Amino acid sequence: MSARFQELDWRQTSLGELVLRRRWYPGVGRDVYEIKLNDEYLMSSLFTVAEEELGRLALAELPPGEGTLDVVVGGLGLGCTAQAVLESANVRSLVVLDALSEVIEWHQRELLPSGLAADPRCRLVHGDFFALLRSPTGLDPELPDRRFHAVVVDIDHSPRHLLHPGNADLYEPAGLRRVAERLYPGGVFALWSNDPPDQEFMEVLAACFAEARAEVVAFDNPLQQREATNTVYLARR
Repeated sequence: MSARFQELDWRQTSLGELVLRRRWYPGVGRDVYEIKLNDEYLMSSLFTVAEEELGRLALAELPPGEGTLDVVVGGLGLGCTAQAVLESANVRSLVVLDALSEVIEWHQRELLPSGLAADPRCRLVHGDFFALLRSPTGLDPELPDRRFHAVVVDIDHSPRHLLHPGNADLYEPAGLRRVAERLYPGGVFALWSNDPPDQEFMEVLAACFAEARAEVVAFDNPLQQREATNTVYLARR
């Protein structure tokens, strides 16, 4: 057992105070990693089921073929979604974008034991997903105009609850069409949300893609001793 509570890193960033900490939860019998930005909890390794399912559900929509898929994940965090993507032998390459270089450094220094920095298929990129999506060259700064088989996003709390007001255009028709342009035909857009399915957003999503649906992911909340749910939106170009 490690120390009951450790602050592993604290940084003043462009978005505010960023903290990585590890605590021992006796009720679950393991260390739990937490990321806080200012007064908000961004992620806890106590609740990662839906983030992992986000990556798995996105790949499940694509045809099998070992070493054939190129994927981009917007939002690194604890690395759970990216790890789930790399579980598949079908993935040839993964680009993970994060607006905070400090979070990337945590993985490179192994303060977060994700193993992502050591996987040759994975490239951790310091970049704002939303700004890159708006740029004429697209989501991979090293390969302009690159397309992907899946664009997977876990950044905002939901299409209505944003980390920054400037992210709002992703959830509007123009932003969703930009996502579709970065996908191969038949490619998949997957989005995590902390809220229940949003019918208004579903209508916008369905208008911009050939297929769209919402999957509710249930998981146990040991702190509150109840079942909790998140939503994964899936859309196909």
